[in-house]
Amino acid sequence: MRSRDLAQIALFAAIMVVLGFFPLIQLPGAFAPFTSQTLGVILAGSILGAKRGALAILLFDVLVFVGLPVLPGGRGGLAVIMGPTGGFVLAYPIGALVIGLLTERLWKHYNLPIAIAINFLGGALVLYAIGVPWMAAAANIPLGKAITTSVAFLPGDIIKVVIGSLAAVAVRKAYPLIPARA
Repeated sequence: MRSRDLAQIALFAAIMVVLGFFPLIQLPGAFAPFTSQTLGVILAGSILGAKRGALAILLFDVLVFVGLPVLPGGRGGLAVIMGPTGGFVLAYPIGALVIGLLTERLWKHYNLPIAIAINFLGGALVLYAIGVPWMAAAANIPLGKAITTSVAFLPGDIIKVVIGSLAAVAVRKAYPLIPARA
């Protein structure tokens, strides 16, 4: 791996940390807060691609695991991972990987509608598929209740998907970081 790749990985891990400075919004009755860090997952996967994007978010997760207060509200550590929101944090690198893989595969045809579809799949559906069952198990609630409370987050996630997609399309046009595939 080149030093440029390492710098990009570190930069996007830092972006995730900065997105953690935005205050978390705890919705009534929800077991997980609304945060802006999903946007970082979307940006890492769609701008850096699968390998570098997933590694950037994995580096961020390592910072969480060792206890650095990089999650909104100054949270971090294994207690957070073992709690109701831990599944979402663990899903972040997988979401970036999925976004990156699909972005690379569709690179030649990449445009805003494709970016939105890819980013919604990896930045929302993948995170929900892992995070919601984890939340149900960690909070000791029925899966149906976890799903129901998570629906309240969809409008915010859609906004993050659109913002991330607009940024990814703009970066692709100005300075593509993902190499064109043959």
